[in-house]
Amino acid sequence: MVVDAVGDDAPLAEVGEAANGEGTATKPATIYDVARAAGVSHQTVSRFLKGYEGIRPHTREKVVKALAELKYQPNLTARSLKSGRPHRLAALTHEIDQVGPSRIVQGASIAARQAGYLLDIISLDMSDPDAVGEAAGLVAQLDVAGVLVLASTDAMNEVFDRTDFRVPAHIASERDDAITGVQTELTTVGFPSLIAYLAGLGHESFLHIAGPPTWSASRNRARAYERALDDRGLVSTGTIHGDWSAKSGYDAVMGLGAGLEATVIVAANDQMALGVMLASKELGLRVPEDISVTGVDDIPEAAFFSPPLTTLRVNFAAQGRAGVQELLSKIEQTTAPRFPALQSELVIRASTTWAKAA
Repeated sequence: MVVDAVGDDAPLAEVGEAANGEGTATKPATIYDVARAAGVSHQTVSRFLKGYEGIRPHTREKVVKALAELKYQPNLTARSLKSGRPHRLAALTHEIDQVGPSRIVQGASIAARQAGYLLDIISLDMSDPDAVGEAAGLVAQLDVAGVLVLASTDAMNEVFDRTDFRVPAHIASERDDAITGVQTELTTVGFPSLIAYLAGLGHESFLHIAGPPTWSASRNRARAYERALDDRGLVSTGTIHGDWSAKSGYDAVMGLGAGLEATVIVAANDQMALGVMLASKELGLRVPEDISVTGVDDIPEAAFFSPPLTTLRVNFAAQGRAGVQELLSKIEQTTAPRFPALQSELVIRASTTWAKAA
């Protein structure tokens, strides 16, 4: 077995012929092999593996196909020897049972692997005040090149802003847009398109089931909802805070009972929308004939709700990829490619219809 550390894409090991001279030598594919198979330059393959988005879709498809056919694996040992740094990253996250954080982590993991890094995922219990300090110590033991922090709550952002990880770190969180002044596509594209669609169906009475107020994403979505209504001269009948779970959406509607006056309920995520739909049914309301229901995220199950859920699709994986690229730009001292923040689009399904005539 021969270890070759000549270049970034040198194979980790080469299996030679058997002692009796029989057998066939096999050699892991390099980016040059991938480039030849795809009919592109090796620079294009390298850019793809580093996560750059500015590659033509047709070219990207050819590279992806060649990588799969050749079973290409980046040589992390060779790269580490050449660069003098480990090719491992640590991702610190919490609430990984929630759709957004879990899909962000998934996108980050794929982006790290494509760039030739392994991603160690550390999930924190934020009810433990010592959790962050312990995580920082664990990161030091792992000998990583950098730390990607996937923060969702105000408390988590505050703690990580004060933490010294002693390696390059990037906090990839959706900050409160009222503070940063930077709005995501959910605010500029998603909610305006959703409210315009619902208003076009004749709806004038809206209710919002928001996420927990300690999450900046929840506050951003609530403001986007209010702003989209205001832009059309419409007014919300109210906002009730849940905790992202289906149960909290259910409890919010059941708590209103006969006091539910809205013709459409806009839930801040799909799980709460699911609870809203069940509560509506138990209150004797048909979805969508008596009340329309919408969500946000477009989880895989949303298309199979009864009825299928109208929602705003959010590209969380792109947020994870962007976070990795920002971190790698700090590690490798390069300029990170730009990604749209929280790309969003309206997905219309059967949970919404025309408002009932008064």
